[in-house]
Amino acid sequence: MVNSRKSSLMNKRTALITGATQGIGYYFSRIMARNRVDLVLIDKNEDLLMDLALDLYQRYGVRVKFIPFDLSKTNAPFVVYNDIIKDGFRIDYLINSAGVGDYGFFHETDWEKEREMINLNVVSLVQLTKLFVNDMVIHGKGRVLNVASTAAFQPGPSMAVYYATKAFVLSFSEAIANELKNSGITVTALCPDPQQSGLQHLAEIEVNKLLRGRKLPKDWEVAEFGFHSMIEGKTVAVNGFMNRLWLNTRRLFRKNITQPATLTKERA
Repeated sequence: MVNSRKSSLMNKRTALITGATQGIGYYFSRIMARNRVDLVLIDKNEDLLMDLALDLYQRYGVRVKFIPFDLSKTNAPFVVYNDIIKDGFRIDYLINSAGVGDYGFFHETDWEKEREMINLNVVSLVQLTKLFVNDMVIHGKGRVLNVASTAAFQPGPSMAVYYATKAFVLSFSEAIANELKNSGITVTALCPDPQQSGLQHLAEIEVNKLLRGRKLPKDWEVAEFGFHSMIEGKTVAVNGFMNRLWLNTRRLFRKNITQPATLTKERA
C-alpha cells in the first residue's frame, strides 16, 4: 500500500476500482485520484498495478492500496473484501470495471473461457456489490457504478455469452438501484460501445459494416461521462447521442435476433 499520510482512513472518501490498469478502469482510477479520492485498485497485472499506484500517489498525494488478484477465481471477491476491511478501508465508491469478452459461434467456443467470463463479468460483480452495498447501507451513503454495455440492449450472435453477461449487469443494476432509491445509495449502469476499452483486441473480433468507419469515443471520455453520471445518481448512462437515439428506437422496434447489431463471422 502506498500511504500519503497517517490520518484516519475513515476521514477520507475511498473508491474501489476493478480492472484498474486498462481501458475505462484505468481512467476511472486517474479521475478519482484527481478528485482527491483515496483508492483501492484491483487488477491481475501486478506490474501495471504497482506502476499505476505509485504514479497516482506521487501525482495526486492520495492513499492507494493495490491488490493484484484475478477476480474470475472462485471466492475472489470475499478474499478481496476481507483484505480491504482488514486494512480499515470503508468504500464510498464501488466501480466494477473489470470485464472480458470472447468471439465465435457458441458451439465452437471454449467453455473455460466462457466460465471465466461469466465469473468475472457477472459473479464477481454481484458478490462485490453485495459485500460493499451491505456496508454502504449501514452508513447510509455510497455510490456504485457497474460497467455494462450497449450490448446489454440486444442479443449478440457470435458473442452470445458476452452480450448476455452485459444484459445481466444492466438488469441487475437497474433492479438494485430501485431497491436502494431511498437509502442514500445510488447505482449506475454505464453502457459504452461493446468494442470500447480494448475488447476488440481481447476478443479478436471483426466489426461489421454497421460499425466499420464509425468513430468511437476515447476511453477517457467514457470514463469522464461515467464519473459524472455516477455523481449525478443516474441509473442508466449511455454515452453518445447516437447511441441513445439508437437504443431508444430499438426499445420501440425490437429487431429480429438474426440481425446482429454489431458483429459478423464468416464460416470458412
